[in-house]
Amino acid sequence: MSDTIRSTRRPRRFRVSRRFLPYLLSLPALLTCIGILIPFGTAIIYSLQRYRLSQPWNRQFNWGKNYVDFFYDPNFWNTVKVSMTYAFTAVTLQLLLGLGIALLLQKRTMFNNFVSIMLLMPLMTAPVLASLMWKLMTNPGFGILSHMASLIGLQDFRWGSDPKTALLTVVIVDIWVYTPFIMILLLAGLRSLPKQPFEAAALDGVPRLFVFWRITLPMLMPFLLTATLFRVIESIQQFDIIYAMTQGGPGNTLMVFQVEAYLNFFQATNVGRSAALLLILWAITYVLSSIFIKNWLRLREKQRGEA
Repeated sequence: MSDTIRSTRRPRRFRVSRRFLPYLLSLPALLTCIGILIPFGTAIIYSLQRYRLSQPWNRQFNWGKNYVDFFYDPNFWNTVKVSMTYAFTAVTLQLLLGLGIALLLQKRTMFNNFVSIMLLMPLMTAPVLASLMWKLMTNPGFGILSHMASLIGLQDFRWGSDPKTALLTVVIVDIWVYTPFIMILLLAGLRSLPKQPFEAAALDGVPRLFVFWRITLPMLMPFLLTATLFRVIESIQQFDIIYAMTQGGPGNTLMVFQVEAYLNFFQATNVGRSAALLLILWAITYVLSSIFIKNWLRLREKQRGEA
């Protein structure tokens, strides 16, 4: 009889008290936060020090002198200018191209679905590999793009080796790699829009251009803001494409934040200046992210109120 009762008993399961369940579920986020804050705090300490790897015995706090020196350093302001110009140019062109391609592929057909999948191929390529591939194609000696440029009259087009065309070259590579990201995001947004306003406009004979500006674009604005936010943050922090193509040159033509911080750390061994540069980059990214997120939330509240 006792054996029968023992066999019918269910094994005891490990249970977590509901009191501790929220803390247990938030533990991965807490560990991730700690993993982020430790190097962030270390960077803050380094940025307040006069610290060179070549002179570790001369390490001492200078209490913000690295930041003060930036205001009188023309190279720093050139870095700010180049970073902002690169981000604005690349993101603007990507938004225009991505939106245009998304509008062309908006209708759900087998052909459009196939084309959208094929256009995602550059996004699956590592930016460094894409940069090296474009560097070979723009080689003045045997590059196919240089040969095509010569056929249309652009003899000895120097691409990334010329200060006048270096920015254009890296922006083209950035557009080739990241435009599919904006395209697929906006395409998903276009296909998720309600059909009733467009059907009503078609019945009333409203011109397509008016429909785009008055109906499509306002309803698509949250998706545009989201795509812009991701790409602006990524473009300001750009490193791999620029370093693989030109190493920040020629001269300081493409000396963006990440490249200058990298060169300061590994070539000049100036840890303090490198950390200060990255913290300024973090501050710029934080401000821009806050602006975009506030506008996105305001737009969402406005759309809810109109609904």
